[in-house]
Amino acid sequence: MNVYSLSALLTLTAISLFGWSYIDICHAFSIKEASISDLHLAFSQNQLTSRQLVEFYLGEISRLNPVLKSVIEINPDALLEADRADKERNESASSLSMLRGVPILLKDNIATKDKLNTTAGSFSLLGSVMPRDAGVVTKLRRAGAIVLGKASLSEWAHSRTLKAPNGWSPRGGQGKNPYVLSTDPCGSSSGSAISVAANMVSVSIGTETRGSILCPASSNAVVGIKPTIGLTSRAGVIPVTPRQDTVGPIGRTVADAVHVLDAIVGFDHNDAAATAAAAKFIPRGGYTQFLKVDGLNGKRIGIVRDPFFNFTNNPALAQAFEKHLQTLRLQGAVLVDNVMIANLETILDFNLSGEASAVLAEFKIALNVYLKELIDSPVRSLSDIIIFNQKNPELEMLKEFGQDIFLAAESTNGIGETELKALKNLSRLTRNGFQKLMKKYKLDALVTAGSSVAAVLAIGGFPAISVPAAYDKGVPIGTCFSGLKGSEPKLIEIAYGFEQATLIRKPPTFLP
Repeated sequence: MNVYSLSALLTLTAISLFGWSYIDICHAFSIKEASISDLHLAFSQNQLTSRQLVEFYLGEISRLNPVLKSVIEINPDALLEADRADKERNESASSLSMLRGVPILLKDNIATKDKLNTTAGSFSLLGSVMPRDAGVVTKLRRAGAIVLGKASLSEWAHSRTLKAPNGWSPRGGQGKNPYVLSTDPCGSSSGSAISVAANMVSVSIGTETRGSILCPASSNAVVGIKPTIGLTSRAGVIPVTPRQDTVGPIGRTVADAVHVLDAIVGFDHNDAAATAAAAKFIPRGGYTQFLKVDGLNGKRIGIVRDPFFNFTNNPALAQAFEKHLQTLRLQGAVLVDNVMIANLETILDFNLSGEASAVLAEFKIALNVYLKELIDSPVRSLSDIIIFNQKNPELEMLKEFGQDIFLAAESTNGIGETELKALKNLSRLTRNGFQKLMKKYKLDALVTAGSSVAAVLAIGGFPAISVPAAYDKGVPIGTCFSGLKGSEPKLIEIAYGFEQATLIRKPPTFLP
């Protein structure tokens, strides 16, 4: 049974058993666009149960997913998890996590030790058996969140081929932007962003190596948080490069994303080195304390005009972002305009900076380690995946898209002289670029339009938050606030202050 028929079956069963429809639920409590705080309040006032919420989302997935293709697989135990959450809530009404009984979708490169597959969108990993839940999933379950299913993505986090479009995978198909269906949903955490934007789930989890949370968040009018490297565990996540990989939340509001961030940060012995090093950044009392309406007051924010605000051919967007900069000023921020990141063109060029050569070698090493740790798997190495694709060209659409990145990565032979030179260059570019700029002007954050700053942040392991900011002929574009490692508290204050002062987000329009 495929994911759509399973969803439809669960939905119809719920309606026939309980005699109510989604219209009945929404009449009592408006689920669409509801925040986690709204859901938590509705739970506490007996206006809503987790079972009703899960069944609502199953219905929305059944209705919208055949078009949007943002969900690869539904958890067949989602309703059982919802019943468990309702029972726990009835037995102990106090001191419950904000995520208790709240459904969440996981990007399909995040392992779950349950009935769900973890495939990175590829048929080659279908049926593989995980040794355990991913570190962030363990924390989410501990917080009481319901794993609703797996979200679609750009296959292998866009590490198989340069030719495939954003949001496409063999298992999931082509993900669609719910605002304008013909436009780029961006990737690779496309399904995680699309599903939240289209109200198919409350919140989701994505991963980022080089823009994979920030770009889909920007393109789908949702909030995406890219945490400092190591703030969240990467254990159990299909890797690209541990040097740049990070796991973060996607929500419709800054507050929702922050609630999830609070649940997933912290030490994990399966990713000990990175999470131990980043543990010093986690504030006592968590991150929700930084959701301040006046969070912009007194913050020093830098503006790199070129190329991040280059709207020469789009005066409407230029005007929209100039208005946003003025809003930042009116809310008490100190804007340091026309600053520059040294060697920016080199950093943004994946090949010129040396990032490509380093990532290809790191990808092969990290992926081979991941595959060998699986309890059972049809493939045990990058070489096995390449052969699988060659043997199943129609299934994996090999003729259409190829596997050029895979082949380039497979041709590497560990971290040699070329890769070491590239890594040194990336460190130098980071040190003399973003870090130097932030320290020279004593900046709390950098503000940029869209997500193209992601390449700068990737090589340094820096955090960022994307917040909805504008619409270009119906297509969303976000504004990105980024900072030095561990600056999440300030970024949350800034992002929340900006969001509350602008309230740009609106539900999807589903324009053709």
